[in-house]
Amino acid sequence: MSEKKAVILLSGGLDSATVLALAQAEGYACYSMSFDYGQRHRAELRAAERVARQLGVVEHKVIGLNLDGIGGSALTDSSIAVPEAPGEGIPVTYVPARNTVFLALALGWAEVLEAHEIFIGVNAVDYSGYPDCRPAFIEAFERLANLATKAGVEGRGFHIQAPLQNLGKAEIIQVGLRHGVDYGLTVSCYQADEEGRACGKCDSCRLRAAGFAAAGVADPTRYI
Repeated sequence: MSEKKAVILLSGGLDSATVLALAQAEGYACYSMSFDYGQRHRAELRAAERVARQLGVVEHKVIGLNLDGIGGSALTDSSIAVPEAPGEGIPVTYVPARNTVFLALALGWAEVLEAHEIFIGVNAVDYSGYPDCRPAFIEAFERLANLATKAGVEGRGFHIQAPLQNLGKAEIIQVGLRHGVDYGLTVSCYQADEEGRACGKCDSCRLRAAGFAAAGVADPTRYI
């Protein structure tokens, strides 16, 4: 049976859950991919599995990496504290090359599946200033994908979809609720505990809480 397929990068957070729901609403058979990359906690991986199950993906794959072997981020090096107050510039929670690596592996799986769409939940409005969340990066990676693959050079190329790119957090939440996302299943906190409870202080928690408040929706997040 012919079907249109998509690979979805699914972190277990609010944005990626929304992207998965949007891809399904567009009629894609969705294959979700998460990464155990040496991050500070594994609660987000359990959240990704819950979201994948709730939204009914065809297959959910978890790939192991050791970006903690490189370090350089508060999310992969426990000796670097997660900031609990707003700062200036690119924060220490930026993980070097993370989205580049994640998209490259998603591209490989997409080529194997003969899927031509890859969805990622990056955002350039309510975000922390990460360079690999910008439209220029997504556009450049799409060009790379179509130069570096057999499918691309044979004219069966790839499209990197970032449907949340220009939405604020409140808009993202409203879109997700319309498409049946249960945000109580998601974990966004940079330093959640083993039960997935959020700190309520980090940049990700602040953006998430402000989004629910602006959307006029009760925040389902469980806090420590």
